Amino acid sequence: MQPFWGCGLLGDLPGIHKDGTVDSPTQTLIDGLKVTNKINGKVAYWNWFYVPKDNDPTISAGHQYLTKDFVFMPENWGVQAVDEQYVREAGATNFVDKNGIQCPATMADIFLGANEPDIYGSCMGNMMGACTAPCYHNISNTPACPVAHLNKSQGTGTPNKDGQCDCWSDSHATGCGFWPLDPPVSVYQPLPTCWDHADCVSVLMNQWRKNAAFVASKGYKYLTTPFVAVHMDWLKKFVQHACSKCSDASCGCPTHVGWHFYANDCQPEQGGYRNFQSKLDATVALMEEFPHLQGAIVNEVGMLNCAMDTPEAICIPNGPHQKYPANTQPNHACPSTSNLPNGLASFVEELLSMVSKATTSDGRRAVVSFSWFNLNMAGGTYNLQMFNDNGTLNQLGVQYISSCQAWASGNATLATPFEVLI
Repeated sequence: MQPFWGCGLLGDLPGIHKDGTVDSPTQTLIDGLKVTNKINGKVAYWNWFYVPKDNDPTISAGHQYLTKDFVFMPENWGVQAVDEQYVREAGATNFVDKNGIQCPATMADIFLGANEPDIYGSCMGNMMGACTAPCYHNISNTPACPVAHLNKSQGTGTPNKDGQCDCWSDSHATGCGFWPLDPPVSVYQPLPTCWDHADCVSVLMNQWRKNAAFVASKGYKYLTTPFVAVHMDWLKKFVQHACSKCSDASCGCPTHVGWHFYANDCQPEQGGYRNFQSKLDATVALMEEFPHLQGAIVNEVGMLNCAMDTPEAICIPNGPHQKYPANTQPNHACPSTSNLPNGLASFVEELLSMVSKATTSDGRRAVVSFSWFNLNMAGGTYNLQMFNDNGTLNQLGVQYISSCQAWASGNATLATPFEVLI
């Protein structure tokens, strides 16, 4: 039976409190989503790390408190060796998180791959979109290395003349393609073009297989590829290399592919929907070429606050060429337009309708887990949160429940959004 985790969450869940109580609107969202998980009836949650932890300084909610209604999907963010001290046993409950707090969620039996190795990405925070590489410390004539700050306003910092900055002291990058490898290889930022460099392939695959063996020893049955931002061909080459010697997750052959998707400038009709469909089609093609693949985990979906011509999914937010820059929109979200009559709610409705229809020739679902980017203007996005400032579900949150339930039920004809609250 094909495993199916349904619709998940990431980011800010302000309605879950330290004492375990949950505000009614947040519980409505949890109850609406957990029925979409066909494995254990829990809401999938992930956070770019191995266990729940404190949110970064740009998020006001503090700690990532979860309840017994959640299943946590761990990820090794980069391609380095996993930090073994934080990898919990698959299936564990009431485990201790990074901050020493007991978490009543269940640890999933799927382990997620690295984050966006197919693009160079950007340093987040006040140099978002401008700093696209770490400073080259091994070169004697390196220019100044300005420090990027995660929780300062975008545009208040500037990288050096080569677009480089210190992205480790007070910030972090959008993806691991930003960083060099350890041990070093012939290219400083090697991951986006790794398949063109034999030394990069060797380092990447050796470390990948070691990590796979370790997480398998902790009970994980499923393993995803790294999560690509843009290039599905990168995934195909990864699967070819990772599965060249075996077909089992314990030796590094992934059971699932992983990718992210964002449209731009509140205009998904201008190529965004087409790009999403092409990723669905590429997933189906991969599953049919490699029949052991059991579907895609799509765990970052949202709208970038970027001009339509933004290359490689990285931009300087609120740019001069945008039609709907977030800083001019109510609540910094997408407005109601002829193509998005209900703003972001219309967007998620259409995406999940497309997901519902994507299957292989033998009837397997192309996507088996889908998570909306439930954050406020993080990493160059609009305000994508599903809650109003007073903690109630907004129109996006209500539509997410409705569309997710329709997808999980196998019904591509979506329910009326507000039926879920009756």
